[in-house]
Amino acid sequence: MPIKIADSLPATTVLENENIFVMTEFRAMHQDIRPLNVLILNLMPTKVVTETQLLRKLSNTPLQVNVEFLQTASYTPQHTDSNHMESFYTTFDQIKDRNFDGMIITGAPLDYVRFEKVDYWDEICTIMEWGKKHVHCTLHLCWGAFAALYYFYGLERDDLPEKLSGVYAHKIVKRTSPLFRGFDDIFYAPQSRAMGIEASQIASVPDLELMAISDEAGVTIVKTTDSRHFFVTCHPEYDSDTLAQEYFRDLNKGMNPKVPANYFPEDDPGKTPIVNWRSTGQLLYSNWLNYYVYQTTPYDLRNI
Repeated sequence: MPIKIADSLPATTVLENENIFVMTEFRAMHQDIRPLNVLILNLMPTKVVTETQLLRKLSNTPLQVNVEFLQTASYTPQHTDSNHMESFYTTFDQIKDRNFDGMIITGAPLDYVRFEKVDYWDEICTIMEWGKKHVHCTLHLCWGAFAALYYFYGLERDDLPEKLSGVYAHKIVKRTSPLFRGFDDIFYAPQSRAMGIEASQIASVPDLELMAISDEAGVTIVKTTDSRHFFVTCHPEYDSDTLAQEYFRDLNKGMNPKVPANYFPEDDPGKTPIVNWRSTGQLLYSNWLNYYVYQTTPYDLRNI
C-alpha cells in the first residue's frame, strides 16, 4: 500500500525516484475503494495444492479480495474429487457475462504437447479472448504464459531437450517497474518446465517488454506495454517441497529425472531444501495485485 503525504513535500520526488509508491493527498481523497474480484483458472492436476499456494500469496495484503475458481468444461480433472470441483469451481458459461478486476491462468503439465493438441485448447482460447473485454489485468503462469504468448502473438515456444527444474537466479531488466518494488537486485525463483522462448522473440513484438531474465533459465517475466497482461515462466508461489515432490514423483515413475538445480543442499535429495524465494513470491503477487489491479482497475467493472 502507498504512503500518503502532503502534495508538496520535498521527499516526494526522492521517494518516487527510488521506486517507492507515494500517493498525494489529492489522489487519496478521490479514490473509490471496493473489494477486488479475481478469477483463477486452475489447470493444475493438484488443484488443492495450487489453490493454497496462490491464495497464500494473494492474501498477504491489506486489500479485500474476492476469489473465484474456474475449471474447464471440456475436460474433467482426474486427480481431484468431483465433490470439491462441484463445491468450489465454476465454469465459463456461468461467468462469461461478468467482469473481473484480475485473472490468473495457471500452468498445466503439458510439456511437449502442441497447443492445438490440448484437449481443452479451444476453451482456453475462448477464455483468453473473453478476458480482453471482461478482465482488467491477467497473470499468465508457466504453461499459461507460453500458451498466451502463442495465442495473442503467434510466438512459438522452444521445447527443451530435458526438463528445466531447480531454483535459479534472475536479473531484473526494468528496475523502475512497480512490479519489482522491494525486490533485491538478483532474485531467486523455482523453475519447472520443458519449454522456453527466446528474448529475441519478445523483442520482435512492439506490444511486449521483457521484465526479467535468467542466464540459466532464460526469459522469466514479460508484460504487455499497456500492463494488461503479465507472462511469468517461474513459480515463486511454490512451497518449499514442491520441486522435491515433483522430483520423487518422476523418480518413482522410472523417468530418471535430474536432481533439481540449486535446490537440495549439496544436491543431496535426502536433505531438506532451504527456501530463498519466499519473499520474492510474496512481493511479486502483492505488487501485481496492488499496482496493476487495485490502483488501475475501474471502480465500476462495467467500464473495463
